[in-house]
Amino acid sequence: MRSARPPGPRRRPPVPVRRPAPAPAPASGGPPNPRLTGLGSGLFCAVVMFLLGALCSALFGSSLTAYGVLFLPVSVLTALWVRRGDLMTAPVVVPIAFAVGLLPVADGEGGTGGTLMGLVTALATQAGWLYGGTLIAGLIVIVRRIRLVHRRRTAGARPPV
Repeated sequence: MRSARPPGPRRRPPVPVRRPAPAPAPASGGPPNPRLTGLGSGLFCAVVMFLLGALCSALFGSSLTAYGVLFLPVSVLTALWVRRGDLMTAPVVVPIAFAVGLLPVADGEGGTGGTLMGLVTALATQAGWLYGGTLIAGLIVIVRRIRLVHRRRTAGARPPV
């Protein structure tokens, strides 16, 4: 015996959702293109600058000029590697990382007060490198943001709020 079904529309089985295939992995041999979150870009920049500061302290005798020159490519990489959603964090984390990296380079004598005074002095005398790296990161972020908005508008997507 068949069970009696109540009259009404027949239910169809659910249709499986088709997802697009993942993008193929880029060919090896090209430059790395990681996408860091805001926190990840801050950690990357701070750790690299601290290590470069320790390296400058060991190799160049605490050369602040060498440290400032090395700060510029790290600023560029941070601005290029931050993901699109966190673009505006790059110009913020770059100066913080500059100060973190100055800890091993800054000449400080006699405890916490001397180290703090050496850090403040190094920040004051190396402000040109700090402003330059921050400006470079800011310009790269602005260009990336303009390209992102333009791409969204030409694709017909609604611009972000």
